[in-house]
Amino acid sequence: MVEYNVMLVEGNRLMMETLSNVLRNAEGFKLVARYHDTAEALGQGAVFHPNLILLDVDRNPLGVLADFRTTFPNARILCTGEQWNAEVAGKSVNGGANGYLVKPFSADELKKALETFGKSGMETSSQVVTFFSPKGKSGKTTLIANLALSLANKTEEQVCIIDADLQFGDMAVFLNLEPRSTIVEAVRDVDFLSPLSLNGYFVPATENVHVLCGTKNPSLSDKVSIQAFESVVKMTRSLYRYILIDIPPGFCPMSISASELADTTYMLAMINGAYEIKHVQEALEIFKDWPDCEDRVKVAFTRVSPCDLKTQKDLEEKLGYPVDAIIPNEYQVVSTAADNGSMAFDINPDSELTRSINVLADHLIGRRRIQWGAS
Repeated sequence: MVEYNVMLVEGNRLMMETLSNVLRNAEGFKLVARYHDTAEALGQGAVFHPNLILLDVDRNPLGVLADFRTTFPNARILCTGEQWNAEVAGKSVNGGANGYLVKPFSADELKKALETFGKSGMETSSQVVTFFSPKGKSGKTTLIANLALSLANKTEEQVCIIDADLQFGDMAVFLNLEPRSTIVEAVRDVDFLSPLSLNGYFVPATENVHVLCGTKNPSLSDKVSIQAFESVVKMTRSLYRYILIDIPPGFCPMSISASELADTTYMLAMINGAYEIKHVQEALEIFKDWPDCEDRVKVAFTRVSPCDLKTQKDLEEKLGYPVDAIIPNEYQVVSTAADNGSMAFDINPDSELTRSINVLADHLIGRRRIQWGAS
């Protein structure tokens, strides 16, 4: 077990005593120094060789982080605040902190924070990917579930799925999950949560893939406010490296909000006839209001046959827009996997579907440019 030599930098004297008592009674933690003033901490703290610094950012400018990172290059730094603030948390991590913790906290919460932020997106930039479809029956659920497993397998990082298809989201059924909490409870409670407590609303599908399940009944969809949903997504960025969001088909407040929050929006359509091209073109015209549309909005077609480079080029020519991904027609693989309570990714790792999803995962990870039709 790692033993932490802790330096506590806290401007509130009452909070200083509260946190000091927590640390003195916490197994695996040794309070080696405490300061009210950051200048004193920077000038004197090095002699105590701290490997964990708890830095109050309620009363200290975030710019001081750079000085702490320079002075204590080998120490983990957790910024602390009395309320969760997504903007401050994000700036803290970008400034060099390993995480952001709401105080006061217990010894167990501190341990959980170190464990969670050590393997989650808080120490690196998270990536939010939304999956949009002009109409339903695009294969979104199948793609998202298998893509999450592929990303987790390739990176060994934390991946989550948020089922924001509020009326007819079926990710829980697809993954054979029985959630105690759903997106309804998460948005209801978000004002009182921190990343650590929000994490309890996610259901583990695997060790590295967790799911915030959709509503248990379509009538509950009006319980999810857009503002609260946005807060949940922003907080989730502190927990997971990859955040995949399933949204309702068509343009509605939820699909618009999720797309605007995302780093990348994949527009999916299942190839059944020429009208899918027209639907995608019409949807793209709306997204083109974004000045960075081509950077943020990617097009993918599912049930493509033959799934090769020539087909991709043909679809691009018809669409008049780059096609970022094509997924083959592998209904039998998906059906067999579902019947066995598994993912196509697990039951047939050598299928064309699995290979295509792995290529898409590589693209999101940034390992290489997508080359459809290349084996």
